[in-house]
Amino acid sequence: MKRQTSEEIKNNQCRLGASIDCIRWLTFQGCAYRGHDERSSSDNRGNFIKLLKFLGSYNSSVQNLVLKNSPRFAKYTSSDVQKEILHVLATMLVMNLKKEQMTIVLRFVDVDGFVRERFFDLVHVSDTSALTLKKELVSVLSIYNLQIENIRGQGYDGASNMRGEWNGLQALFLNDCRQVYYVHCFAHRLQLALVAASREVLQIHEFFTQLTAIVNIVGASCKRHDQLQEAQEIENAKLVANDELKTGQGANQMGTLQRARDTRWSSHFHSVCSLIRIFAATQTVLNNIIDDGTTFVQRGKAYGVNKVLSSFEFVFSLHLMKEIMGITNILCQVLQQKSQDILNAIHVVSASKLLLQKLRDNDWCNLLEIVKKFCEKHEIDIPDMSTQYTVGRDRSRQSKITIEHYYRVDVFLATIDSQIQELNSRFNEKTMELLTLSTALDPKDNFKLFNIQNICKLAENFYPSDFSDHEMILLNAQLQHYAFDISNHLKEIGTLSKLCQRLKETGKSRTYHLVDRLIRNVLTLLVSTATIERAFSAMKIVKTRLRSKMADEFLTDNLVIYIEKEIAATFSTDSIIDDFESRKKRRAQLSM
Repeated sequence: MKRQTSEEIKNNQCRLGASIDCIRWLTFQGCAYRGHDERSSSDNRGNFIKLLKFLGSYNSSVQNLVLKNSPRFAKYTSSDVQKEILHVLATMLVMNLKKEQMTIVLRFVDVDGFVRERFFDLVHVSDTSALTLKKELVSVLSIYNLQIENIRGQGYDGASNMRGEWNGLQALFLNDCRQVYYVHCFAHRLQLALVAASREVLQIHEFFTQLTAIVNIVGASCKRHDQLQEAQEIENAKLVANDELKTGQGANQMGTLQRARDTRWSSHFHSVCSLIRIFAATQTVLNNIIDDGTTFVQRGKAYGVNKVLSSFEFVFSLHLMKEIMGITNILCQVLQQKSQDILNAIHVVSASKLLLQKLRDNDWCNLLEIVKKFCEKHEIDIPDMSTQYTVGRDRSRQSKITIEHYYRVDVFLATIDSQIQELNSRFNEKTMELLTLSTALDPKDNFKLFNIQNICKLAENFYPSDFSDHEMILLNAQLQHYAFDISNHLKEIGTLSKLCQRLKETGKSRTYHLVDRLIRNVLTLLVSTATIERAFSAMKIVKTRLRSKMADEFLTDNLVIYIEKEIAATFSTDSIIDDFESRKKRRAQLSM
């Protein structure tokens, strides 16, 4: 091969650098590189070529070297080169993450005491059996020298159809390392999982189906939206005139019916609340459609859903789900934070369970009274709760229970029990014990919950391989000194992650190295999966119609860079060029 001159090498570097900048920018924005027609005669070539031309239009030195002005063997614009550049950048990013002292693929505590959650890899499997999943995960970990015995926490998606297989996977990892504690991924579609659990009660399943139909019909067109707004204005004016509605700046704003979507957290709760808030206006719109609908199909659908809307059973389910989801929605919102502190999370979980139990035990009469008042206000018939409950019109299907028994036991208690059972399955006794003992390390309120006995019990029962018998004795001794030190030098710290950072900053992580080790173990437990949720949301942005057939490695490289763009942006173009050149021999030289 003819040795190239220094000027030719410099030109090759410039061409490759321009391609790297284009790849990096497009990946950060989640854009496709190529279009349907990449021929030079095409008027609508892909984003990569368009961006490269745009880059050249502002820099004549680039323009004179790229595309048609470049040699055939050093254009750096082909699909293979694009993917190779992307893979180089993704590999550099993952290797950069590996330098942090990780104990789990996605969540770790760095050398400065900061809790980090990073999207690490996207694993594709041939099937979802537990053995296959474990094999693939171990394979990914081994590539980056991460050992199973160093993992201290695991959590999986319990809301998908792989729930059974994930539980099996949990057990397989625990067989290899008893300290890979499973804490259910708190935030991962928890609200949607609770909605799904409530749908196990057939009456609630029917309610959500009816709610969707009402929202679809009322919000089907701009005309109906305008009618809804107008009906609200009339209703508000009437209530203000009767002194039933307070006025003021920002009060009584016009709203609309919100649609419940399985891809949006809390959307079901907001949908229920919006219907209660503009119930009368919704009835008005449905009556308008019944009277003025252009087709019999529109009028018929409006008649059907209006009949449902004006039924006691629908109103009862509407208010029941408002009360239940009002409790669980707060829990879900708290646990959706990107890096939720584990000790704060446990308080919210416990409070949610207690509030649901309180609703079950004490609030039946209050709920029934609220529903009755709502029905009276909107002129909805209220059944005699002491009469016999009948299913349909067939006398042979009459039951021996009263209407009150049906609503209280078959709907009210059954729905709340489904929520409590779902939360208990996600936060079992062992998990709760682990998290409860961890609260002894909580620095909130000037270490109000600090307890040496519970901290030693946490280390002894849950992390025996991390602390030898001799270290357990030293830990107890360290905690005696630590108890005096925290009251003088570690005040006004709100979270465990902040405490870990402060110990590092003050150098006390060396003095109390065993306490620091225990804190780091607790911090690696999975509390939230907002990072993972954002990764799957990013997949919808990255894998568009133009890129529907992306290969696994190409998709993974795109996601790693798109999600962790802050880190990827720090890599210099020269370092990427060096890595690109080292991968294989090339006709165009890139270094002297």
